[in-house]
This record gives sequence, C-alpha cells and structure tokens, in this order.
Amino acid sequence: MNAPTNRIAGDAPPRHRHALVTGGAGFIGSHLTDLLLARGDRVTIVDNLSTGRTENLPASHPLLRLIDAELSAAIPTLGRAGPFDEVYHLAAAVGVQLVMDDPIRAVQTNVVQTLDLLRFVTSDEAGAGAPVPTLLASSSEVYGKGSRSPFSEDDDVVYGPTGIARWSYGCSKAIDEFLALAHHRKHGLPVVVARFFNTVGPRQVGSYGMVLPRFVEAALDCRPIRVFGDGSQTRCFCDVRDVVRALPAMLANRACYGRVFNLGSDREISIRQLAETVVRVLGSSSPIVFVPYAEAYPEGFEDLERRRPDLRRIREAIGFEPRIGLEQTIRDIAAAMTRAGAEGVRA
Repeated sequence: MNAPTNRIAGDAPPRHRHALVTGGAGFIGSHLTDLLLARGDRVTIVDNLSTGRTENLPASHPLLRLIDAELSAAIPTLGRAGPFDEVYHLAAAVGVQLVMDDPIRAVQTNVVQTLDLLRFVTSDEAGAGAPVPTLLASSSEVYGKGSRSPFSEDDDVVYGPTGIARWSYGCSKAIDEFLALAHHRKHGLPVVVARFFNTVGPRQVGSYGMVLPRFVEAALDCRPIRVFGDGSQTRCFCDVRDVVRALPAMLANRACYGRVFNLGSDREISIRQLAETVVRVLGSSSPIVFVPYAEAYPEGFEDLERRRPDLRRIREAIGFEPRIGLEQTIRDIAAAMTRAGAEGVRA
C-alpha cells in the first residue's frame, strides 16, 4: 500500500526554502551553508572571496549558487535571484590583525554594506512583499573594554580612544546593531542580532589574528607558539558547528525578533592554558614563547583580561548548549589543516 501524501495530483512540487548567506564562503558562513543545504534549503551566497574560499563549499550542488562580488555591488541584482525566505548577514571584516592593518576598509565593509543589505531586506524585491527574516552577525567586540563579567546583552559598552585602531571594529559592529534594530522598529524587520564570542573550528585560518588556528598550525610544525602578553587573559571558545545550528533556530523563533543574543561558550580558559592544551592534545614539541603587545602590534593595542558571555538569554530562547569540547575542536582543526596540506602537495 502506498504511503499517504498531502500532495494533490497535478500540484507543483513543494518549493525549497531559499536562504541568502552573505560571506557564505567564509569560515562560519560555509558551515552554515552546509547545514542549510543538508536540511534541503536552496542557498545563494554573496562573497567577494577576500577572506572566504571556494574550497570551503561543495564542489557542485544543485541547490547552491555563489555570486563572487562585493555585497553592495551584488544587491541590485539580488532581486532577480530571490525571493528569499531568510537572510544570514555574515559578511564582515574579521580578525584583529585585519582590522589593525586596514581600519578604513573594516569600518566601510561593516557599516556601508550592512546598511545596503538592510535596505534590501526591507524592500519588496527581497521577499514576497514583506521584510525578510534576517540574522545579523555581530561580535563580542561590541562590549569594548567593559569590565563586567560575564557580559550581558543589556550592559553599557565602553571603548578606548579613537587613536587606538583596535576599537574601530567594535564601534562599527555596534553601529550595525543600531541600524538593524532601527529597521526592526521602523519597518517591522524581523531581525535577530547574534554576538559571537570566539568561534573556532575547522576551516578557520590564523592569517587574520585568530588565535586557535595560529596555535594549532605552529604546533603541527613544532614551531614556537607565540602568546601575546603574559597569557593570563581568558577567553571562551565555542565550536563553529555548535554556533551555526543556533542561527536557524533563532530565526525560526518569532520571540527572538528585535533582540540581541550572546552566542558562544561560557567556559573560560587562559590563552596560556590554551597554548598548553594545544601542545598536549597534538603531542607537539613546540615551546611556548611570550611576546609583548608592543612587539606584536607596533601601532598600539589594548586587550581585555576577560571576555565571558552571559548565555541566559539564548538558553531561555532556544535551549542552546555547546556540545563539542575544546579538545575535539583542536583535533578537528589539526586534521583539516593536515588534509589541506596533503592536498596542496598532491596538487
């Protein structure tokens, strides 16, 4: 006997949900793309491949389209690619080193392109005549040099002087949040803001100042692991595969619209302990060396002693809990780097 079906003979096949992912070839974006494709969504990516890589994406997939362009340049054509059921805005300047090297580009990328996208998702071109549910990726850098711990979404934010380029990134992401929430209030945009805290995992590279892949790469080569400062500063690291499964869950929950959520782990570890853990897990002979901030960042740099999120809001909203432990993440990053190295040799 045939299984029952809700379709009526002659009906068109059901339409795939269609997601737009900006920055979808990047570290977090590509993992999100994998998740969306796995659940049967059609995905359109806009990525200029400045930090994203095509190798992060499936070689060919019938439901995936990549637009290689700056987001602002691509937006006038996106109406023809839609309509979209949901939008994930992950395109941004990323990494402390990248921001320190080119703060003008970082601020322009984060603010101008976000404003262009928000105008698009509230237009008739983006969806079926209504604003499209949108997730805005923000950062724990928004908290600036606040001294409270853990950081709560409603805490005041405090930045250092404008002469220190490091703070330009946090300010630009805060402006993004102001813009997104203003579009929610004025245009009814169903938007969710996710403040990422030290997301790590396979496909992340250390080229832009990301600490864990930098440590893993050095450990695999048995080179010295460079810890900036005295290593007593603490951070909370969350695996990217835990992070991305929270994003569709937040967009699916109308109670999340117009709100800001910390997203990450709340388990603290010092940077010195992180380096020691990498050496132990990978069985490396790498020595750990301490580098003064003045040597690492000649233009001047201020760091935070602690950065730990209060996760009560996201736990109440979607029941979020990280599942993948830090040691497993370290092993998976190392395995991905080893595979990439072997494929490079074969090529």
